[in-house]
Amino acid sequence: MERKPQALDLIKIFCLILFVSAFILDTPLQIYRGMLDIVLSPDILLTDYIEVGGIGAAFVNAALMGYINILILEKYKSHITGLSIAAVLTVIGFSFIGKNIFNFWPIYLGGYIYSKLKGVSFDSIIVILMFATTLSPIVSELTFGTHLPAPFGLLLGVTIGTLVGFVITPVSQSLFKVHDGFNLYNVGLAGGIIGTLIFSLLKSFNLIIHTQDILSEDYSLFIALFLGVLSLILMLYGIFYEGFTLKEYTQLIKSSGQSPSDYLNDYHKGTSYVNMGLMGLVSIAYVYLSKGTFNGPIIAGILTVVGFSTFGKHPRNVIPVLIGVSIASNLKIWDASSTVVLIAGLFGTTLAPVAGEFGFFAGVLVGFLHLSTVMTVGVIHGGTNLYNNGFAGGIVSIVVVSVFKDLSRRNYKLKD
Repeated sequence: MERKPQALDLIKIFCLILFVSAFILDTPLQIYRGMLDIVLSPDILLTDYIEVGGIGAAFVNAALMGYINILILEKYKSHITGLSIAAVLTVIGFSFIGKNIFNFWPIYLGGYIYSKLKGVSFDSIIVILMFATTLSPIVSELTFGTHLPAPFGLLLGVTIGTLVGFVITPVSQSLFKVHDGFNLYNVGLAGGIIGTLIFSLLKSFNLIIHTQDILSEDYSLFIALFLGVLSLILMLYGIFYEGFTLKEYTQLIKSSGQSPSDYLNDYHKGTSYVNMGLMGLVSIAYVYLSKGTFNGPIIAGILTVVGFSTFGKHPRNVIPVLIGVSIASNLKIWDASSTVVLIAGLFGTTLAPVAGEFGFFAGVLVGFLHLSTVMTVGVIHGGTNLYNNGFAGGIVSIVVVSVFKDLSRRNYKLKD
């Protein structure tokens, strides 16, 4: 019997599509020059690689990052879970806004050293390290973005990146207990705390890291159609080839999404694929209805939502959060159609389990609170933590969930 493509195989196909598309959209020379610009540029939030190096180079960088991480998972024979898929797609997504083929290696080196000293298998922490590349911009910033001499900047960047990889596992594991799985981007919370510490230390030595706002506006329609077609294909593949049933999908969307929620292994593969494709379409609709521009950060947001649709997200628990962010953006001081607000909505779905567990209005509330939080906390880590929404989501979830749980114990019905 012919073997059906598995989840990693589908992501490989996606990476191949990105790679081939790059050479349709740009010339080899443009891609080469663009890759150099991407690798050599500071990557602090918010840096859109489509604007920095061109769409061809951005696609190639994302494709290579996807392939490299898949090969690492395969080399170490890592057990593939929904979180593994979420990690790979998040890496690919953020390869449009801060992660590149240079700046993630020191973090993996630090994780490898940690695994040897701790006496644990490297495959058991690979997924954490993939998420830990949230702090990759620090490596690029210190190497290329400061006034330090090039050799010293490279040494400092690689050293700090290695230290990040070494400490991220124990820090993230400890912080998970604090929010109890209600913040899906747990490493984003850890990255925010570690990034704040590093940023503070660097600033005290007059090594100033400046945030950026580099965004592309040239390929919005193409990106929307590109992601929309891929989402539809994923849905159709799940429906017709991978054992999808409406009854099972109904069971999936009744789950709270509280981590760990491994949809990839708890349900038929087709059920997860349909959820991924549907969530891609929901995310695209959110950006379109908000009159936003599709660019590198939006790609990162949508691919992250799609990835975590194998690990905690589904329409029932995501849409209330998006509504909460939308309400907040129309009442508060920020432009509801701006990229920074839209990615606050997309990434703010890190709080989807709150809606799943405590109900629709709880989801709207955390979405409303999340926008204000995420628009404020980035200053304390200087934009070094790409998962700023994970950091903000951790803060919101710790406060709100603590109150909700306390009220629940007193027999208040928080569910709608």
